Amino acid sequence: MAEKREAIIRGARTVFGGDGYTRAGIDAIARAAGVSTRTIYNHFPGGKEELFRAVVREGSAEILRVQLDIVDRWLRKVTDVEADLIDFGTAWVAPMAEFSSHFALVRQVRAEVQHLPPDLLRDWEEVGPRRVESALADRFGELADEGLLEIDDARQAAIHFTYLVAGEIQDRTYGGVLPLPEEVTERLVKTGVRAFLRGHLPR
Repeated sequence: MAEKREAIIRGARTVFGGDGYTRAGIDAIARAAGVSTRTIYNHFPGGKEELFRAVVREGSAEILRVQLDIVDRWLRKVTDVEADLIDFGTAWVAPMAEFSSHFALVRQVRAEVQHLPPDLLRDWEEVGPRRVESALADRFGELADEGLLEIDDARQAAIHFTYLVAGEIQDRTYGGVLPLPEEVTERLVKTGVRAFLRGHLPR
């Protein structure tokens, strides 16, 4: 039963990521998962909406675990701010390629926001993006307390870092679907970190 459910989640993530919520159909998801439509309804009696919620929540939770681990591992001890943030930024953007199907789904969520239940959007924000943002803000606040950064609003600084370091990479790779050459990714991370530090290094 667990294997069937996992196959459904994988198939649904692929179909929702490619077709979006509105256009995706249970028949297409069943084909992608290699199961019958009855099997899908056995696992998800609420049909497409319940399945979409599960895909969004479970994918976000998985990415959350990875990103929280990256924050903890790379920012636990910072000595050389620029070098350490570049290493962190490189690790930060790596999951885009590994979890490209999830980020394809995120693109569809953003594109179809007006067609999705508001509570689903709140769930997604709370399970994934907001918790990651909070963890990064907390660590940046600690780095400011240590005198390594100058920050008035730690949450805003976390948002700035994410956009500067990962934003262009996310756009140019279409959320990790078309990876950039390694040297291009490295250059974009470095320039993003240096732009961030121009605004946040102690004067």
